[in-house]
Amino acid sequence: MRDKKFCRENSPERWWHSNDPIATAWYNSVSSSLPRGEQFFVEIVQGYRGQLPEKLEAEARAFVRQEMNHAREHNLFNRQAGQYGYDVDSIGVGIEQMLSLARGQPVEISLAVSIALEHFAASISHKLLTDPRYLEGANPDAAELWKWHAIEELEHKGLVFDVWLWATRDWSNWKRYSTRAMVAARITRKFFRNRVRDALGLLAQDGITGWNARWRLYKFLWLSPGMMARMLFHWAAILMPGFHPWNRDHRTLIQRYDSPYEAAAMPG
Repeated sequence: MRDKKFCRENSPERWWHSNDPIATAWYNSVSSSLPRGEQFFVEIVQGYRGQLPEKLEAEARAFVRQEMNHAREHNLFNRQAGQYGYDVDSIGVGIEQMLSLARGQPVEISLAVSIALEHFAASISHKLLTDPRYLEGANPDAAELWKWHAIEELEHKGLVFDVWLWATRDWSNWKRYSTRAMVAARITRKFFRNRVRDALGLLAQDGITGWNARWRLYKFLWLSPGMMARMLFHWAAILMPGFHPWNRDHRTLIQRYDSPYEAAAMPG
């Protein structure tokens, strides 16, 4: 499963991305949110293990292994950021609070939450792998971590959605669409706003506050290099009827001939 390890020899610098506190704060905010999110995805998918069709069962096992590997690597990366005095633990607490909104709801709602967050991750991964500007100047080991994670996010981007299709096989098309679109809009908005909030919190710990911090982060996200503006249409596909993560073919980016995910495997 291409279980790789990163940033073991030397910890990335305090401002590991281009010696830029803004870029570093954004990526640290995202990284600090990932382990708890990936644990949530694993918990939801594990709840269906033993019930799924054979193909989905095998892909679910591969998905769980990948997500556990991702969580391990980002936990280390986050601890290394914490060594510089950043409070990254509180970000994971915030993710827990957001995910708790699904508690007490039918498990299909948790699946819809997972679909939304996995699609947001796939949208970011697409930009990281197609535009070198986003990791240009980053610490080489850290950049390789993000690229490795991005490839595997694209590789398994359809798994949770396919589990959803199986779990909601008795639902009408309208109920499926309206549920996932509503959840996607609400969860993605909340997740993005929290990432901005937490990035600003990290910047404050570097003494960068107020409108100076807000403007510089806004410029980074929406203008230059402006990943959020450039991924908007990719993300918005989830709001469309007939959406499936593999409507956009990423196999040439993934370059997997031995993928455990049928849709991700390059033709032999």
